[in-house]
Amino acid sequence: MKESLDIQFVSDIMCPWCVVGLGNLNKALDELKDTVSADITFQPFELNPEMRPEGQDFSEHITEKYGITKAQSDENRVMIQARGKEVDFDFNFTPESRMRNSFDAHRLLHWANLEGKQAELKMALFKAHFTHNQDISDYSTLANLAASVNLDPAAAKGILENGHFIDEVRKQEKMWQQHGITSVPTVIINNKYAISGGQPADTFKKAIEDILMEAKAS
Repeated sequence: MKESLDIQFVSDIMCPWCVVGLGNLNKALDELKDTVSADITFQPFELNPEMRPEGQDFSEHITEKYGITKAQSDENRVMIQARGKEVDFDFNFTPESRMRNSFDAHRLLHWANLEGKQAELKMALFKAHFTHNQDISDYSTLANLAASVNLDPAAAKGILENGHFIDEVRKQEKMWQQHGITSVPTVIINNKYAISGGQPADTFKKAIEDILMEAKAS
């Protein structure tokens, strides 16, 4: 009989390490598929809640926020691209790459969860932002991404334009902050164990195995 895991994946679409972490978590779960059954829910976190509507140049944002040089920022991009390839994800950083406000995308993810399409939309958003350099704060773009995972684009646009799920997403964000989460990705397993950062698959696998052993011993 498989052991069930409840996994809350706290993340932001703007976070490249969230892509890496999710890819490696899925790798670990695939390696444990004969013994583990996992239910993953994506929880909202905004790295830049005050991001202006037009967004900001990616390199400019990184150098300003973290106090590093452009050369260091470029080195980080190369490293992230390499880590992305390990999980079959293409980070396509270009001079046009921009950071965006992700709040409305989180609202759409909340709805997608109710419709059973959250995981598909999450990956579509990651690819739109990091691979195709699309503006994931734009309502038409978000509606098209919803359609790409077989969600109703008209319903998606209506949700965005009419302010649906604003309170729900704000409440979730506040709850995770009150739980002490200040960086992403953070993976919460069975509402008890937290794993932070874009960890390698082996790290996730060992953590899950340790959690299962502890549960059996208790």
